[in-house]
Amino acid sequence: MMRLTSLLALTLAVSLPARAAPVLIKLGTIAPKDSRYDQVLEEMGQKWAEASGGQVKLRVYAGGVAGSESDMVRKIGVGQLQAAAITTVGMHDISPEPQALNIPMLVKTPEELEYVLGKVRPRLDAALARKGFVVMCWASAGSPRIFSTIPLHTPADLENVKIWAWDGDPAAAESFKIAGFHPVVLTSTDIVPSLQTGLINSVAEPPLFVFVTRTFEKANYMLDIPWGMLNGAIVVRKETWDKIAPDVQQKLLAISDDTAKLLSAEIRHLDDDAIEQMKKQGLHVTEANEAAWQAVTEKAWPSVRGKVVPADLFDEVKRLLREYRAAH
Repeated sequence: MMRLTSLLALTLAVSLPARAAPVLIKLGTIAPKDSRYDQVLEEMGQKWAEASGGQVKLRVYAGGVAGSESDMVRKIGVGQLQAAAITTVGMHDISPEPQALNIPMLVKTPEELEYVLGKVRPRLDAALARKGFVVMCWASAGSPRIFSTIPLHTPADLENVKIWAWDGDPAAAESFKIAGFHPVVLTSTDIVPSLQTGLINSVAEPPLFVFVTRTFEKANYMLDIPWGMLNGAIVVRKETWDKIAPDVQQKLLAISDDTAKLLSAEIRHLDDDAIEQMKKQGLHVTEANEAAWQAVTEKAWPSVRGKVVPADLFDEVKRLLREYRAAH
């Protein structure tokens, strides 16, 4: 009898299809640990696990523990990570097209960003797909301002400004130089130490990021002019994505898109709240003539068009902005 039972169990084990091992997606981000950015990613991971019946698990490495955004792209390439939540600056190491949306003082409001992105997203997604990446969603990362250790009022004050330029973003350094800044190329994790040593004395980052990283404690002056819009995406290695069943893929994409919409909507208010909190803790906000800063910034646009961002895409973004502004 025991022999018959064992034989039956063995037969069932052979005949039943093996349950696939869960797909573990290790995701890197420079978003500070326990910040709202990080919380949203953790919440998304829980929803992924529930929607997939535990077959897709997301593990988030926040706060830059996986390195800079350039490091994360490299680690995805060798399989040490499977995904990243990165800005369009970090995407330059994959493909330059997404940077068309983040040129200083070109796209100026969340509404403009949403409109333009809606029109050019197929091209951006396709550019990343050609390099082996699947875009889960796009989201706003806020509107950068210039924070500095010295007050800035007019472009004439730039003579003594050593500003952080993102490692892996050649356009930023060249653009800053043409505009009159003195760029210093560093990784994002080097910002605070470099402000402390005086290697740099200014940085252009979204207020929420500056608040949660306490960067404003060193750079306690803010130029009250939006420096443009910063957005990013969650990208997954296609080789990993293809291990997930198609019906589950659609569920994960829907969850990711909802997450991006939630974060983009929250960021608008969180940036404003962060500024108010920083003002209570010693931040000085300096008013300035936006037209004067717009003029020096536009001088740098030719260094981007056709050299970093494809010329036709740059022109398309400008056309879409004219179209949107004419209607609003």
